[in-house]
Parts: sequence; structure tokens; C-alpha cells
Amino acid sequence: MEPKVKGQNRRKTGQVEDGTERGETGAAGAATPDELGAHVSTAGGVRNAPGRAALLDSAVLQLFTKQPSRWAEPEITSEVADEFVEQRTQHAIKVAGAHDSYLINLASADQPLFRRSLDCFIGELQRCQRLGLEFLVTHPGNATSGDVDSSLDRNAAAIEEALSLVPGPLQVLLETTAGSGSALGCTFEQLSALINRVAEPMRSRLGVCLDTCHVFAAGYDLRDRYDEVIDRFADVIGLERLRLFHLNDSVGTLGSRRDRHASIGQGALGEVPFQRLMTDPRLASIPKLLETPKGDDSVGADRANLERLRGYRLAGV
Repeated sequence: MEPKVKGQNRRKTGQVEDGTERGETGAAGAATPDELGAHVSTAGGVRNAPGRAALLDSAVLQLFTKQPSRWAEPEITSEVADEFVEQRTQHAIKVAGAHDSYLINLASADQPLFRRSLDCFIGELQRCQRLGLEFLVTHPGNATSGDVDSSLDRNAAAIEEALSLVPGPLQVLLETTAGSGSALGCTFEQLSALINRVAEPMRSRLGVCLDTCHVFAAGYDLRDRYDEVIDRFADVIGLERLRLFHLNDSVGTLGSRRDRHASIGQGALGEVPFQRLMTDPRLASIPKLLETPKGDDSVGADRANLERLRGYRLAGV
């Protein structure tokens, strides 16, 4: 059974509690927690993640439940889960999720790799469930066989199987990709096709995480054609499927297919698309997480980027 967070009303991923005064400053000088947060470290154990989010004045976080570049599968014991839930409650974290392993390729035609990826993905879902997380972000995989349709079929079948084995409210969020190499998910049409290949009721547990760096690198011009990109997403996938943002500027130029993140307003995207995102009423309640460079001072870097985003909102009011 999924552990419940004491004193916390569980809500669908993609929504932050109504009534939050987003981006305003409290009496003590700290920003009132809003829908903004960051991917935080789990060094020393997952129980430390909520406290690290709180240092950013955030009530939203993303973490890894395991080392993302290793196949080793750690166990989340009841004690670890209870400690995480206790810390989450103490720091008033509203939305928490994870990003899965970078090694997973549910689209692979190589059967040993496909099976290992599926087992790893199921393990990711199980750890998320034990921690009471709302979402798991996953990349749509790589069409290493060169056949996109069969790759999407395998990915959809794997997701459907995994979700059937791990029931509950936990959602899987397909992340947009930059499209380098054989990566799937660089077009809204591919993501829509993957979602539609998953049968109900599992399909209802699928959403999309839009990474601003990735879509720009894939050729969607958020900088100069913001409205067209958001409208295109709405037409092809539907805004109701947009459950999370990864807010990252881009080192690469439009259509470069380079997956390299930059600090907010300091890359090829610049400030304008983030100003638009932070003042777009359609997107106001959707959680938005940083995956920007942290340098030697991760807290200072994240706080600077979050302050910049909150400033865009205030300036646009």
C-alpha cells in the first residue's frame, strides 16, 4: 500500500494547491512557496531531499531514487520511506517526484536490454510508490533499430505492463527530448502516438514533462514563437496532459539537437520565453522544476535561478 503523507492532501500531479500566493515575499523575507522547485540531491539518503528543497523556499522537488547511470537497484525500506514522509510533511512539500535511470530504453529491440530496462523501470515505479511520490519522469527511449513505429509499440507495451504491476495514483511523465541520435520524443506527434498506444486505464496515468531546453533544441521556437509552440502542444497532445515543466535555458541554438542546459536567461533561449511561461495563466498551477547548472554552490545557483523566475512573474503582474 502506498504510504500516505500525514497532514497532506494528495492531489493530481500537475496542480499546485489553489490559493498559494506565488512569488510573493513573506514577512521573514523568504519567498512564499509556489509551483517552482528544483531537482535536488539525495546525498546521505532520500530523507534529506525535502530539507534541501526547503532551502530554496520550494514546495516542489524532483530527485533520483537510485544512481541514474548504474543498474544497481536499491531497496526503499519502510524505515527510509517513513523518514522521507516525515521530512516531507515537516517541510510542507506539496509535489514530489523522481526522474528515472538514464540507462532505461523501453524502445530497444535488443531483448536482453529491453528486459533489463523494463525490470529497472518497474523498480523505479515501486520505489516512487513506497515514497508516496506523485510522478516519475522518463525519457521515451531510443529507436536503435531505426524503426520508429515498432520502437513506440515496444515502449507503450512496456509502460502498460509496468503500470499494471504497480497500481495506484503515481503518474508517468514522458519527457520531451532534444532529438539527438535515435532519441524518441523530440516531436509532439511522437509523444502523442506513444500515449495513444497505451490502453486505458493505464493511459490515464500518463502525462508529459516539457523541458524548455529540449523542445528548443528539437526545433520548437519558444523564444520567438511562444504562442505557436504552446498552441501546437495543445492541439497535438492536449494541455491536460502537460503535468510538469523542466525550466532550463539552452546552450545549443534552435534545432541544434544539443541537450545542454544553461542558467535561466543566460542561454540561447534568453529571458523572453521564461517571462511568458511565468505569466501564462494557463500554466500557472503546473509544477516547474530547475535542472540548471549548479556549479560549486548548488543552493546559491538554484536560488538565483528561482529568484529570476519569480521576478519575471512579479514584473508581469
